[in-house]
Amino acid sequence: MEATTLEQFYDKEIYKGGGAGGGLLPEGISKDIGHFNVFNVGEMVARYREKPFMPYNRRLYYKISFIKGRNRAEYADKQIEIDKYALLFATPRVPYHWLPMDENQDGFFCIFTDEFLAKGKTGLLLDELPIFTPGGYPVFNLTDAQATEVEQLFSKMYNELSGDYTYKYDLLRNYLLELIHYGQKLQPDTTLYTGNTSGTRVASIFTELLERQFPIAAPGQKIALRTASDFAGRLSVHVNHLNKVLKEQTGHTTTALIKSRVLQEAKILLRQTDWNISEIAYSLGFEEVAHFSNFFKKETTLSPATYRQ
Repeated sequence: MEATTLEQFYDKEIYKGGGAGGGLLPEGISKDIGHFNVFNVGEMVARYREKPFMPYNRRLYYKISFIKGRNRAEYADKQIEIDKYALLFATPRVPYHWLPMDENQDGFFCIFTDEFLAKGKTGLLLDELPIFTPGGYPVFNLTDAQATEVEQLFSKMYNELSGDYTYKYDLLRNYLLELIHYGQKLQPDTTLYTGNTSGTRVASIFTELLERQFPIAAPGQKIALRTASDFAGRLSVHVNHLNKVLKEQTGHTTTALIKSRVLQEAKILLRQTDWNISEIAYSLGFEEVAHFSNFFKKETTLSPATYRQ
């Protein structure tokens, strides 16, 4: 699955200049403050006569959507039906799909990079928040009163971004943080999540987390999740429960699945790159080259150097 960049997002006509901040910010400004933009869905639909369909994909930016109308949201392996109002939080770490189900589409959405919030030195780590965590519940159905509050907040962002106030980006960060904390306080209606069993969901998201660490594109890139405990922590489950679920769903233990995927990537890097073995070992999460060599030889009966020949 390819990931959509900001440039690719704006390449579609419906999004070119369609936000309150126009298209992509000038390069120098983007490097300084990160990227932020907010879109009025109703205005876009009226202007382009096209619904803002979002294909199932992973995006290299964060997105928060206030959805009005009938829609279907698919996030990781979850499918959620939206009948009236919803608030959706999307992270670069997990792909999602938003499919309009009727012609009455309205609302807002904003897109932003983590650099945008980092510039404000908020200390907030987005990927550690439950609403942006794989395996969580990122879609919240809203009451009429909640929808009014969220819509007012988006309207403030939309109007502010169009203005010329000198410190508008500082104000926008505050509005964005308020929106994020608003989502944090909401309690999802888990009965709206249909489809797979809890065990299947855990196994599916484990696979998603494992696969998203690959391919490794540069020697300095290092996988973050290397052990069963790492994955259990990210999924907010006990390591024994994760192991039990994966054994039931795949027939293999957590450690065996991780080893198999790391070994597969090791073989690719040894045969298809000119990186030295210590660089490959580091990228695959081994602190010592000897540990990597012992692992590879145990799994293949060959040393990394011999396999590479």
